[in-house]
Amino acid sequence: MAVINQPASQIKLTNVSLVRMKKGKKRFEIACYQNKVQDWRSKVEKDLDEVLQIPSVFLNVSKGQVANNSDLLKYFGKTDSNEIILEILEKGEIQLNEKERSANLQQKNNEFLNIISTKCINPKSKKRYPPSMIQKALNEIKFHLNPNKPTKLQALEAIKLLIAEQLFPIARAQMKVKIVLENKAKKQIFEEHISPLIDKVEEENQETKFYECICIIDPVNYRTIVDLLQGENAKVKKGEGSIEVLDMAAIKEE
Repeated sequence: MAVINQPASQIKLTNVSLVRMKKGKKRFEIACYQNKVQDWRSKVEKDLDEVLQIPSVFLNVSKGQVANNSDLLKYFGKTDSNEIILEILEKGEIQLNEKERSANLQQKNNEFLNIISTKCINPKSKKRYPPSMIQKALNEIKFHLNPNKPTKLQALEAIKLLIAEQLFPIARAQMKVKIVLENKAKKQIFEEHISPLIDKVEEENQETKFYECICIIDPVNYRTIVDLLQGENAKVKKGEGSIEVLDMAAIKEE
């Protein structure tokens, strides 16, 4: 990769994203195209030329200050700019510009609202609320998304507040399922593995060869129960256990 010795006035960068790495008292930067760094890290983009705006290591991109070989050797232990660029690209801190920060925040907020929308329903109509209505309610209770915290955890926290405040009728959407299991496997499989995944047992019958249980579960646990009963590594033999969905929008009555 060629080293650029142009004055700063001749280096024109547009839509730039910086990736920065601090080594000792020095800060090193590379100039990348917007949105391409994450594509590179997730292996979506494999062409380095599509990621880098300029194939050089800088001390300061905006001023056009290219790092010299003595700095590279002192702080990276090598002068191969290709290797150093790859290290910064993989491990450096992405410096987003205002447009990117705004777009990322909007994407995160949409994800946040969609999580709440899919996990909650009107307990009377069993219908889900649109994200716009949820956003309005969150504004009223002054709950704002923190972009530096995990989205899902904040969504769960927001759901608790919305349910507590009841600005409109809202409850967690649960699943009502029917679990059938051979009686001989009930203690080992149901009590040890499945019971902890159930929110409430509504009906049960164990007077026949098969134990039957109608219960309320959190939708997130459905796949786990399916795997326990019918998956490749199921805890029971084929035909000895099953799960049937009775209601996709059930409410756990207290």
